[in-house]
Amino acid sequence: MNQVKVAVAQAGSIYGNTDATIEKLSDFTQDASAAGARLILFPEVFVGGYARGEDFGSFVGGRTPRGRDAFRRYWEGAIDVPGAEVQRIGQVARTNNIHLVTGVLERDGGTLYCTILFFSPEGVLLGKHRKLMPTGLERLVWGFGDGSTMPVFDTEVGKIGAVICWENYMPLMRFHMYTQGIQIYLAPTADNRPDWAASMQHIAKEGRCFVLSSNQYTTVADFPDDHHRAQGTSSDPVMSSGGSCIVAPSGEFLVAPTSEGECIIYADLDLGEIARWKFDFDVVGHYSRPDIFRLNVDTAPRPVQCARIQEETPIDLFSDLGDSSTTFEKAVH
Repeated sequence: MNQVKVAVAQAGSIYGNTDATIEKLSDFTQDASAAGARLILFPEVFVGGYARGEDFGSFVGGRTPRGRDAFRRYWEGAIDVPGAEVQRIGQVARTNNIHLVTGVLERDGGTLYCTILFFSPEGVLLGKHRKLMPTGLERLVWGFGDGSTMPVFDTEVGKIGAVICWENYMPLMRFHMYTQGIQIYLAPTADNRPDWAASMQHIAKEGRCFVLSSNQYTTVADFPDDHHRAQGTSSDPVMSSGGSCIVAPSGEFLVAPTSEGECIIYADLDLGEIARWKFDFDVVGHYSRPDIFRLNVDTAPRPVQCARIQEETPIDLFSDLGDSSTTFEKAVH
């Protein structure tokens, strides 16, 4: 399929109410499907919410009880992958016969992750991407992903993958996506600054791919009354102003950034256009100079593992170990 209609949802989470947010996701997806879209993208942590303004009561050397309560509420609004909420989102994709890609707040034990989920039109969870590098205070509440969740899926609407927010400023990660032949590059974000769009244009030109960027449009009313805002009160009710856009492989906007409120933006993509722009610049082909540059990517999963001490060879850590390197090499595995 060379021609595909895509949709980008610029919508705000209902912070602290995951069920209501999934209902909202369903409504937007139904509208996009009715308009003929074959793919819809939702923003970063749409399900679970972006805790904009929250500092979780943390400072160097301490945390406050209020901050721990805020984290508990955030954790309780997260979802398990797989889990009941994932099944619900998959059913939304299936009911509307659409590729659905959304940001979620993933809970794995006691740790939260900023994650992207990919669903087929049959409602099947194709896979996920966990954000590799949370930015700033995000590192306090989100764990780090690893190289095992950086997929590009070959689907009937094209080769799709996702890079989250400021991961898009990581050149080697972008290049890894390009090497997988990405055609529709998805960039869910929480960055609503005006210069974000310039980066989306650069990526489209660099990768010779279509770029879809989705950000939330949220107001104070989307958050609980007791939601903490570290920046203090403001007369402006807008918390995140959107800026979602769609960019062609030429770097030109198919849909320019919009900050006009919640909406769905659409574009008809001709995947054949990619070849026209790779004619003079193919970043992983004739322009790559593999004789000089190489990219090595570790795609192995990195779960937490603990070394075990052999029961038959206990070690007195307070004794004179002699050649400690040899002793530990034999004892620890």
